Amino acid sequence: MVKRFLSVRVPSGLAHNVAALYGLYCSGYLLALVTVPYLSRVLGPSSWGEVAFVQAFGGYLLLIVEFGFTFSATREVARHQEAKDKLSELVAGVMGAKLLLVALCLVMALGVRHFVLPLRQHSALFWAGLFWSLVQGLNMMWFYQGIERMKAAVTIDLLAKSSAVAAIFFLVRAPADGWKVLGIQGGASLLSLAGSLGLVYRDLRFRLPRISLLMGALRGSITTFVPRNASIMYTVGNAFILGLFAPPHVVGYYAGADRICRAILGLLGPVSDAAYPRISNLAKRSRPETQRFARLAALVLVSIGLLMGLFMFAFAPQLVRILLGKGFEPATVVLRVFAILPPIVALRNVLGVHWMLPLDLDRPFNLIVLGAGVLNIGLAVLLAPRHMDVGMAWAATLSQLAAAAATYAILRWMRLDPLSRKPDRAGGDQKNVREAASSQEPQLEYLLDHVVE
Repeated sequence: MVKRFLSVRVPSGLAHNVAALYGLYCSGYLLALVTVPYLSRVLGPSSWGEVAFVQAFGGYLLLIVEFGFTFSATREVARHQEAKDKLSELVAGVMGAKLLLVALCLVMALGVRHFVLPLRQHSALFWAGLFWSLVQGLNMMWFYQGIERMKAAVTIDLLAKSSAVAAIFFLVRAPADGWKVLGIQGGASLLSLAGSLGLVYRDLRFRLPRISLLMGALRGSITTFVPRNASIMYTVGNAFILGLFAPPHVVGYYAGADRICRAILGLLGPVSDAAYPRISNLAKRSRPETQRFARLAALVLVSIGLLMGLFMFAFAPQLVRILLGKGFEPATVVLRVFAILPPIVALRNVLGVHWMLPLDLDRPFNLIVLGAGVLNIGLAVLLAPRHMDVGMAWAATLSQLAAAAATYAILRWMRLDPLSRKPDRAGGDQKNVREAASSQEPQLEYLLDHVVE
């Protein structure tokens, strides 16, 4: 039965991309293992919490600049891998749209700063966080994922991150140096961006971002904006919400546990990111092959997620003591709450990112994720003032659980369950899938709208 469930050949190109992405992640993981213990000890819980608060604010700006291009643009690049003229237009449109969004975010950030006291109190930290978030949002990784050639981009990014780590050790020496952390990371992102653009325009012709290309990129990304970026609400963004209710050292506890959790969860990323363009490409040609591929992704990612969760729960005290150091002991409880997340996130990615999006079921997935984001904020406002960092951890975890459960329930209701071995009602091609799904989308949107209310 297992053989039948997994009867799909893993292409060599996909294997190479997974290896490249894991090389990038493992290298970044090793760098984080060095920098996180250093920064947590040098900055202390309070300064660490201030950095996390500003970085969380920057995370919201980052999601605006990325605007879902990681899914929509990657999908389009994957569908036109051999058409260089089309790729040139895609790059021009996406980068032009991102620059427009950078200008918008700059204006928004200055407006928000006027009303949020911690942002006004730490001017250098604010500007460093703004620089980091806007430059990071311009990254080109979506393009290399789409053409499934990750090695060069991974090498450039690794070199930039290594330089940043060296600079952090050299320049960050006291709690007052927290702003330098984000400034250095922003500089590394700028170096990575410059190198990636150089590689892109070595193979493609440079084109100015005409208004038609720019608007086309924005329109194409609207439907994937929510699923790509709502995760910020559950990760970096929650530190910002917590900082509105809790003192900096409590934010530091939450941010420390969150960093450890995200470092472990990141092990799911390379397989997930490498599989997405492959499934998007398969979805054009073979529905049964796409479904078998989704089953394989489900088995692999959820199994890895379960092992991660068990590891986090069992070794939470040791992870906090080794990685964060003295003064961060309260983060242990937060990390154990986060231990529930890995298998939930793995299942949500398979059902949503690897199944609904390649089949162009963007609207129902957007409604689900948006509803979970609203739930996250509601739970955070309810739990954080009373239970502080632990309450915020439960808000993030329960929201992710709701997103995964709702995604699977909707797929079952639409009779598009990718984990079922029964043939789905839509049969073979993607057009039939869309037509079958669209017949129930009005009822689905009505149902989800009332759930959100």
